[in-house]
Amino acid sequence: MANKSSSSEIASEIISESTSETAQRDETTRETTAHAETTREEIADRLHSAAIHLLRRVRRLDLALGLTPARLSVLSVLVFSGPKTLGELASAEQVTAPTMTRLVAGLERDHLLRRDPDPHDRRITRVAATPRAARLMQKGRQARIHDLAHTLASLTNEELSILSRATQILRDLNAKAR
Repeated sequence: MANKSSSSEIASEIISESTSETAQRDETTRETTAHAETTREEIADRLHSAAIHLLRRVRRLDLALGLTPARLSVLSVLVFSGPKTLGELASAEQVTAPTMTRLVAGLERDHLLRRDPDPHDRRITRVAATPRAARLMQKGRQARIHDLAHTLASLTNEELSILSRATQILRDLNAKAR
């Protein structure tokens, strides 16, 4: 009987230790998950702030192009993504159709875009950037790239490598989000 009691005490002790270890592992997992979520939130916050500050800094270079930020944004969509309908442009720019119509009319008056009939459906009109608009946008892009490259000159090779990898990760995230 002593053996049975002893065996059952040992089994009880093992089960108790196992349950305790499982509880500790579960708590550690919860803490790790909570920490990872906090870290994700912190990283997202820092990334958001850095992106806004970076865009504000390079946007000041766009003033030299002589167009409003809204007009430059419309041209950017057309130059770098190709012709779009007014509805597609309004959606891409997150504005109403009447607002996009006014922006397009102004850019058309400035000979920066043109309206073309859709080759597959003559009822649809596509808005396309003119060669002049493409040159203007390339000029702006080159100025921003030059400014950023000048800023990056102060980084070490290791920092540049990390930043290069981070930009690839961001591209991959953007591709997944589409």
